[in-house]
Amino acid sequence: MQEYQKKFKRPPKKYQPKGISILYEDRDILVVDKMSGLLTISSGREKENTAYHLLTDYVRKGNYKSKKRIFIVHRLDRDTSGIIVFAKNGQSKRYLQEEWQKFKKIYYAVVHGTLPEKKGVITSYLAENCIHKMYSVDDSEKGKLAKTGYKVLKETKKYSLLEINLITGRKNQIRVHLFEKGYPVAGDKMYGEKVKGIRRLALHAASITILHPYTKEKMTFEAKIPDYFKSLIHV
Repeated sequence: MQEYQKKFKRPPKKYQPKGISILYEDRDILVVDKMSGLLTISSGREKENTAYHLLTDYVRKGNYKSKKRIFIVHRLDRDTSGIIVFAKNGQSKRYLQEEWQKFKKIYYAVVHGTLPEKKGVITSYLAENCIHKMYSVDDSEKGKLAKTGYKVLKETKKYSLLEINLITGRKNQIRVHLFEKGYPVAGDKMYGEKVKGIRRLALHAASITILHPYTKEKMTFEAKIPDYFKSLIHV
């Protein structure tokens, strides 16, 4: 891996975009820690203030004529912070997406209430309605299998801090599963309710372990839990 890394030169820090911390980069992958509030990729309303747009500009060193680009492997919701892995060529993208379900993904979430079972797996089939909101169904032909492992790390009278093992990776999976169990993620305006004083969605992609698309080396990347989460549960 060291010989492989010697062949890569990272762009100067002056090109690094705001709201994104680069955790690792080589010629095949780019791993970042995204802030809450930043889209992964453009929507109908927002085109430029996205991780994809900002990081494309970064790898091009500000030269819009450059042919360098990044490739989307997976996404985080706008209000979820934490780790995103981008590919830097089509071959790496294909490999990572084909193997994605095998990789280990750990999240942290602060949820309303205290769970009677301190450890478990939530399983359902997830479908999407006409307003792009996800919900669970019993019929495997109408939804995609979703499995969310969780463990309570700390709790107060109002909140619980959970470590989440994302066994599958469906859209909004963690948020839907916890909401339907009666313990919505704090700050979730879509699947929970607005609570005065909650500043952001308390969901964070904290760790991911992958096999490198070129070297096949096992690599783990981590993004520390936001201080705001700790303030909610008085750590």
